[in-house]
Amino acid sequence: MRILLSNKFYYRRGGDCIYMMELERLLKTKGHDVAIFSMQYPQNESSVWSKYWPSNMSAIKAFTRPFGDGEVKSKFTALLDDFNPDVVHLNNIHTQLSPIIAEIAHERGIRVVWTLHDSKLVCPCYTCMRGGEWCEECFSSRTSVIKHRCMPGSVPGAVIGYLEAKKWDKERLQNTCDLFLPPSQFMADTCIRGGYDKDKFQVLCNFIDLKKVENPSFDKDDYYVYLGRLTKVKGIETLCKVAAELQYRLVVIGGGDLEKDLREKYKDANIEFLGQKNWSEFRSVLERARFMVIPSEWSENNPLTVIESQALGTPVLGANIGGIPELIEENVNGMTFVSGDASDLKKKLIDMWNYSFDYQRISETAQCRFSFDCYYEQLMRIYSGK
Repeated sequence: MRILLSNKFYYRRGGDCIYMMELERLLKTKGHDVAIFSMQYPQNESSVWSKYWPSNMSAIKAFTRPFGDGEVKSKFTALLDDFNPDVVHLNNIHTQLSPIIAEIAHERGIRVVWTLHDSKLVCPCYTCMRGGEWCEECFSSRTSVIKHRCMPGSVPGAVIGYLEAKKWDKERLQNTCDLFLPPSQFMADTCIRGGYDKDKFQVLCNFIDLKKVENPSFDKDDYYVYLGRLTKVKGIETLCKVAAELQYRLVVIGGGDLEKDLREKYKDANIEFLGQKNWSEFRSVLERARFMVIPSEWSENNPLTVIESQALGTPVLGANIGGIPELIEENVNGMTFVSGDASDLKKKLIDMWNYSFDYQRISETAQCRFSFDCYYEQLMRIYSGK
């Protein structure tokens, strides 16, 4: 099969990029021909397909690219002409590439599927969050993004966000996409509440390459782990505040806006900051942790960190928000707590520390549930329209 994957960036920037690049690699191992459509960007990895990619965003393009500019149209059309795909599989494409590529592919009779890594289909600012709280105003009134100035750039950014949402409304997007693939039921339900047809959605949870997690050790050391960006919405401030009150050692893996301040504030606490690490550097740390905690204070979709942790046999304490609870079976592969509630988080940290988990069972169950082979079987049925 000839498969064209598209995402606005082509380097390991975040979950959407990692997902697409891993999917590209694994589809090739199954014998498929895979092409990539992305945007030129300094940090991109090299690709034989980059000659088809539109230029990087500029101040001027910010006013034209979200609506489908001529460069995107011409270069994507050239790639379709030369590669002739059976399927176009979209990922994070809004703004830098725009859904114009879905329309172009659909008009040629190519099957179009779209993995939803965020709530952009119903929220101009991607998150359905405003002032730290869940917000669905744009589900019924697109002008809310202007009213609350939710987008970067204040009024100009909000106006662009409004116009983008108006052009790429649910009717237009549904007409050009055969199937949306949210990785969580939470994301599917969010879009359906926003007015989308439920028959256009099939939940397809993220996958993991089992070679990354082969032969895990189930010998645990006396610490627990946070793995992720050090930003406010991730709940790291709440976690560090609670962790400083406990005797258990917390190991923090990741970088971000709050790293410097947190290192200084908690330099005398039982918290170790390792900074940003790649998989080969932090796998053993995650593997030997008593548990991993994901204290998010915004609605995560289907976090890969939870899947990776469980596949190594490390249970997860997760905030009861977004798609996180879908991955956790209470007292089997982890526990949940009330997002943003320091008191409940403290209680559950103690419970997790003292609970006896079957680490091998956690690993075996996760590796079966999230294996690429399992994912691949479902994806091939989707690609074939069965």
